[in-house]
Amino acid sequence: MYELTSVSADNKKEFYKELSSMLAGLIGDETDWLANAANAASLLYHMLPEINWAGFYLYKNGQLVLGPFNGKPACVRIQMGKGVCGTAAQTGEIQVVEDVNLFPGHIACDPASQSEIVLPIYQNGRLIGVLDIDSPVKGRFNSDDAEGLSAFIEILNQHIIWPEPD
Repeated sequence: MYELTSVSADNKKEFYKELSSMLAGLIGDETDWLANAANAASLLYHMLPEINWAGFYLYKNGQLVLGPFNGKPACVRIQMGKGVCGTAAQTGEIQVVEDVNLFPGHIACDPASQSEIVLPIYQNGRLIGVLDIDSPVKGRFNSDDAEGLSAFIEILNQHIIWPEPD
């Protein structure tokens, strides 16, 4: 059993440094991508303040398919270029959305979500999918979150080999 300890989120850079350290400790020598992605989603969900969903969508057969997550049930498939997740996957760029209601084509899996951050995940130049985090608070995410979560993804990529797309 892994014990979660409270970490102050007052300083986001320090918070994400500690969160990344927690992820590395949680993963340890485990290489199974599914187990590590599930634990990573749970860690984010329980440690990030003011969020209501954290998880992964994996790139399969030209679309994004729901992967390990924590939160309410979610959309199962997202087309490339559609919504915040599909846009991040298609452009390869982090999407920080202050108000999802203003994002053209936003896909509302949970109407409580008001802001969102989505980071594309690549390993060896290959699109793996995206890390998606939603918040019920407008303007919840910023460049510090993007930077910290990018480091979080790098730790995952250092420890696991993601599955080949179908």
